Amino acid sequence: MIIATAGHVDHGKTLLIKSLTGVDTDRLPEEKKRNLTIDLGFAFLPVDDADTIGFIDVPGHEKFIRNMLCGVAGIDFVLFIVAADDGPMPQTREHLAILDLLDVSQGAVALTKVDRVEETRAVEISEEIDELFSGSSLAGIPVFPVSPITGDGINELKQHLIQVAVGTPPRSSEGNFRLAIDRSFNVPGSGLIVTGTVFSGKLETGDSARVMGAKMDVRVRSIHAQNTKVNFGQAGQRCALNLAGAGLQKDQVQRGDWVIAGRLPPPTRKIDIRLRVAQTESRALAHWTPVHVHLGASETLGRVAILKGGEIDPGGDGLAQLVLDNPIGAINGDRLILRDQSGQRTIGGGKVIDINPPARGRSKPERITFLKAMEQTDEGTALAAVLDASPNGLLLDQFATTRNLTPEDMEILVDLVPMKSIETENGTLGFSPAHWEKIRGTALEGLAAWHKKFPDTVGPAENRIFEITGIRLPLHAAIGICADLAREGVIVKEGMGVRLPSHRPSLQGADATNWKKIKPLLVEGGLRPPVVVDIAKSIGNEPHKVESLLVRAGRQGLVVRIAKNRFYPPETLRRLAEIAETVAAETADGMITAANFRDASEIGRNLAVEVLEFFDKVKFTRRINDGHEILRAATDAFGGE
Repeated sequence: MIIATAGHVDHGKTLLIKSLTGVDTDRLPEEKKRNLTIDLGFAFLPVDDADTIGFIDVPGHEKFIRNMLCGVAGIDFVLFIVAADDGPMPQTREHLAILDLLDVSQGAVALTKVDRVEETRAVEISEEIDELFSGSSLAGIPVFPVSPITGDGINELKQHLIQVAVGTPPRSSEGNFRLAIDRSFNVPGSGLIVTGTVFSGKLETGDSARVMGAKMDVRVRSIHAQNTKVNFGQAGQRCALNLAGAGLQKDQVQRGDWVIAGRLPPPTRKIDIRLRVAQTESRALAHWTPVHVHLGASETLGRVAILKGGEIDPGGDGLAQLVLDNPIGAINGDRLILRDQSGQRTIGGGKVIDINPPARGRSKPERITFLKAMEQTDEGTALAAVLDASPNGLLLDQFATTRNLTPEDMEILVDLVPMKSIETENGTLGFSPAHWEKIRGTALEGLAAWHKKFPDTVGPAENRIFEITGIRLPLHAAIGICADLAREGVIVKEGMGVRLPSHRPSLQGADATNWKKIKPLLVEGGLRPPVVVDIAKSIGNEPHKVESLLVRAGRQGLVVRIAKNRFYPPETLRRLAEIAETVAAETADGMITAANFRDASEIGRNLAVEVLEFFDKVKFTRRINDGHEILRAATDAFGGE
């Protein structure tokens, strides 16, 4: 269990932690000199029947509220300190507001310095605390009168904390690993150490990880969790990681960054949230208000875009988008705090909903519907709702990373939630059953309309199948849908076009006569069919007329033009694509190059380059540096036998 302190400056937080654990958390020389907590301090209390309790001592002075916010991120329990002689003070109220906005619900109040006041005063302050905390997420938490000087009440408070720790089940270690870095330093002989709270997942010694903002791949040399050397660290623990990696530099790793492992989204500049405005605000929060955003251990400036109504009243909530000056790591469910432009006042808090907002239309009704579906806490319920809110399909990989789901988690969800899955260049696209039936029906109706309008052509290219329907889908989605419908047998892939099985255009007259002469030449040419000029010589015709005929034949799916002077029969292209698949399967990195494709196909380097460039164009492959990566099956790209 991780406990953070909270409360006004000089109310005795650090001394109380020392009384409970024996550790003085003021570690900086300036803190010793000024007798004032400036940065985060850490202490640990071993427990016989539970995991060690970790304490985070946060500063109480208003000047260091940003450090306090860093300390209370990801905690399980708050130990609120109020001095009996002062009673609740301004930072008491602001810390309470912050914890309420973060929805921290477990805690206790330590009423310190009771040795300085009469008992009636302590009772009076206890009642004032109860009233102050009522209506917040911490309403009704117990109050313990204590004095670290005399020792009164310390044991009772310690036993309560131990009892809570024993009764608190371990936090789930599901999801990918995320540690919010709050300190980084070098240890002679060991190297770089980072410390922080683990928000999710599990990481073992020897595992590979990544420092997100610094974009550095690292290896975990050793782990200390809750102040003990262990083989793994997991959600709900304070961990220190000893990191190693090529070119690893301390100054590249800073507070606010994340150590991550697994599939997690990159830092983002736009975050859609459910925003609650603090009750203490004197006026509504207006659209495009500049703010300081605190999430995990990170802080950045940004602006608030209110998605409906233009403002949110004090104590109210609404959907909003944060447009940030600097990208930060975030996932669905993360909680954050907003402070005013000067960083002097807490004005609200929120919960992350989505980190992949569209480039435009952030407040359109369909986007609002999507966000409300994405707010569901149960993963299966959320996936079903988001599919219903996504008529053009949902990228399942994006849903998984946004909600920090592992591939195994997502595989289970996909089996549980009814949907149609389509493989695309950009990942798997999911449709609700109702939306899929509509998409499927619209595609077939669109093809029928195309055939009626253009009876002499085989049909549209696969990426244009919805062009005549009015539905606008991304290129990768249309191609994936076409491939699935072709496998189902309700459409036919012919050449670079698609058609209904009932539609069979054919060449007529002189075109048909000349095609009978040309087709054998193309077939006999094998993987290296003759170019236009050579075909013209063979049949005794002019090159420009042969080229025109081949273009017309291409519209009917009989040939495919891959270069200015080169046409291929579709079945020959498919054979070349199958050779490319074999080459990719036999190489260590799965990449096809001009050289290994030339050697496997024996068509020569220049033609191999032309074919590979064509494969990239039709999204069978994708160019990566000097190689080509296969995106889909040859039969999907070029049709079956």
